[in-house]
Amino acid sequence: MQESRRERKKRLTRQRIVMAAVRLFEEQGYEQTTVAQIAAAADVDPKTFSNYFRGKDEVLWVDLDRDFDVLFRAIAERRPHESPGEVLGRMVQEYAAHRRPKVPRREPEELSATARMMLTTPALQAKGLYLLLDLQQRIAGELLKAFPGRLDPITAAAMTGSLLGAIQQASLTSVRLGRSQDELWEASRRGLEIALHGLLSVRPPTESP
Repeated sequence: MQESRRERKKRLTRQRIVMAAVRLFEEQGYEQTTVAQIAAAADVDPKTFSNYFRGKDEVLWVDLDRDFDVLFRAIAERRPHESPGEVLGRMVQEYAAHRRPKVPRREPEELSATARMMLTTPALQAKGLYLLLDLQQRIAGELLKAFPGRLDPITAAAMTGSLLGAIQQASLTSVRLGRSQDELWEASRRGLEIALHGLLSVRPPTESP
């Protein structure tokens, strides 16, 4: 469906607010940045900011519900003969295909600055942890609905936690190491691979005699 002029204007305004906020967060710190400053940097009225976001923390998780819907829809559309692990693997692949084109290109130092901010700011740490735990529970719930009577809650929770934990930690480590954005996506793919095949699938290189 073609985007209307009104929808395009709203999308560009939201994007401008997000970019201004991230730039200010990185330049002067998250706690030191106010909504008024973000609005001024984005050249919008503070009331306009409030029309798009309830608070400055939401800027860093923009369109989250829409992105998560991709995950839940993938599970709900379970294909015949797919196992729970195969469903989760396809879920991540469909999410990556949906999300990757929407992420603007960023240099390694920009990725590192954002990651440091997320990991060292208490308010953002708490928000990120809450969102991750909530997502794990929701995915586990959808998985149970997709496999009624064939999967127990403990197993569903363990599978979901293993998957998201592996992807998250692999991605964060890539950013900490100063890797590129393409290497970040490759790290998340590696996390997915390890989660799907299990810890015992990882073998160190054979030492030369």
